[in-house]
Parts: sequence; structure tokens; C-alpha cells
Amino acid sequence: QRCVLLCCQLPQCHCQHVIQNPEIRWINASQSVEMKCSHTRDKGHNQMYWYRQRPGETMSQIVYTVFGGQPDYSGGSQMKYSAVKDTIETGALTVKNVQHDDSGVYFCAVSKHGDVRSVNS
Repeated sequence: QRCVLLCCQLPQCHCQHVIQNPEIRWINASQSVEMKCSHTRDKGHNQMYWYRQRPGETMSQIVYTVFGGQPDYSGGSQMKYSAVKDTIETGALTVKNVQHDDSGVYFCAVSKHGDVRSVNS
């Protein structure tokens, strides 16, 4: 069974105040994998975004979450991804039934209401 590499943002690329883990993850095809994100910004930063960048491609938004609200999968598929925002400071993204084409760099970002800009292409 082949293995698939899923990467979160690497330590030298971390944005100030945002932490992702695991940094690198190898898993077998057909499994699911969870990536976690947390931040140390103020309580106003209750919005969390997940993005994926495949090799040679631009970054695309997977899902938007807000503490106390439902995830918005307009950039991804709810069949493929599951996102939770447990607290204002923490959230997680699960990639279901991982396949080779799910490989890439996964990014988490946080923001305050009103200062959001989409990076969808």
C-alpha cells in the first residue's frame, strides 16, 4: 500500500502567533489524517481558514470556520474534509480517505471579522 505525504506549514515558515501540527505526516492511502491549528492572538481572531497548495500550483482555500458557527466548504468538499473550531484559539482539519492527489502543503490562517481577503483563484 502506497504512502502519502501531507505537510503542514514548516517551522521556518510559521506566521507569528499561528502554530500547526503535525509538521510532516506520512500515511497510508485510504486512511484519514487530522491536522491541528492554534493561535496566540487576541480573542477577536475567531475565524480560521484552511488552504492547500499542491506542487506547482497556487494556494486554494478548503474551508472557513468561525467559533460557534458552521464550517463553510465553498472552497472544498464536505465529503473530503471535516473542519472543527473547538475554541477561539484552536481548530482542526481532517482529510478523509487520503489519496496520492491529496499530497501538498496545508496552511492554517486566522483573522478578525472584517479584515478577510480570499485567495481563491
